[in-house]
Amino acid sequence: MKKICIIGLGYVGLPTACILSLKGFKVVGVDTNSRLVKKLNQVDIGALEPGLAGLANTAIKSDRFIAKLSPEEVDIFMICVPTPPTNDNKADLTYVKDAAKSILPYLRRGNLVILESTVPPGTTKEIVKPILEKNGLKIGNGLCLAYCPERVLPGNVLKELVGNDRIIGGIDVQSAELAKEIYQSFVEGEIYLTDATTAEMAKLVENSFRDVNIAFANELSRICDKLDLNVWEVVGLANKHPRVNILKPGPGVGGHCVAVDPFFIIEKAPDEAKLIKTVRCVNDSMPGYIVEKVERAVKQAEIKTPIIACLGITYKAETGDLRGSPALNIVRRLREKGYTIRAYDPYVRDFTEFSLFSLEETVRGADCLVLLVDHKEFKKINPYELVKKMRGSLIIDTRGIWLSNE
Repeated sequence: MKKICIIGLGYVGLPTACILSLKGFKVVGVDTNSRLVKKLNQVDIGALEPGLAGLANTAIKSDRFIAKLSPEEVDIFMICVPTPPTNDNKADLTYVKDAAKSILPYLRRGNLVILESTVPPGTTKEIVKPILEKNGLKIGNGLCLAYCPERVLPGNVLKELVGNDRIIGGIDVQSAELAKEIYQSFVEGEIYLTDATTAEMAKLVENSFRDVNIAFANELSRICDKLDLNVWEVVGLANKHPRVNILKPGPGVGGHCVAVDPFFIIEKAPDEAKLIKTVRCVNDSMPGYIVEKVERAVKQAEIKTPIIACLGITYKAETGDLRGSPALNIVRRLREKGYTIRAYDPYVRDFTEFSLFSLEETVRGADCLVLLVDHKEFKKINPYELVKKMRGSLIIDTRGIWLSNE
């Protein structure tokens, strides 16, 4: 039985640790959040990710998973720490570097180190490898190193960790093969081997492709607005072509991946990534465009002191995740402009920035209803029933759940 140390117990590290422990591995989970470590070991973890709390509690009770504040000697180290963007949209690799340095005292011959964090191409080889070799061991001669990017969607992490295909990039062939043995223990999808830098780039390309597709849809939305066309009908009809698959437009792109990863490619090739730069500008401009659309609507309706009802503040449907949320961005901007804003989101708890209301309180007496997130609950609503409770009758559906023909 191999012993694994996972550095970083976030939305990827914690479920990975739990799954590996239940597959028979002895797992040490390490995080700098002392409150999280304490709660895990007391079997008192609450989690936004569906099913994670129960899985974590089961793993802890099995005695094959323990949470700690520092690493220890094991066979395999997995680094699953965040890489947030800096103010100039470059990858902040501080957590990756700190994690690599933290395991130096515990490295020994025969160890395998796996990096899962999303990073710019070349990070594993040019940054992590030199740090690890400071203990005297050499990668390829006593120490193995691989890159295996996470490919999961918040809200469906437990299913996708097991079911999705995985890419493993080794610094050398032996590293890739050893990492494959670990992932084969729980991954039901295909596992593809390559080199570390190619794997890093592939991860960024996946999310950049989605960003490009969304930007195309968002640009179509603005064009159709100008031509007084229903963009969802246009996209739906275009998608009837067997080789066309346009994503749906919306109020922007948020989250921790699609809105961030393209910048890591731009960072490495700024002169060549012209399309990716433009795409980021298009998607980042959408919250401002929606705010302008709301302003025009209430002005044309000659409403002097409008009350605006906003449905949804998360970055995507069926999650309480607010990271980089374009919906929250829009609500903030409308509040800054002095409008009376009421907002409701069934997935958000313990939010302190401003008051949230019930659905009934949000729409009652409102002049303008703005749909910002396509939660399933909202899809079941008849918007005309909501209008009966409003003072005005303006509806701006940024997700197309009421205005599309689907």
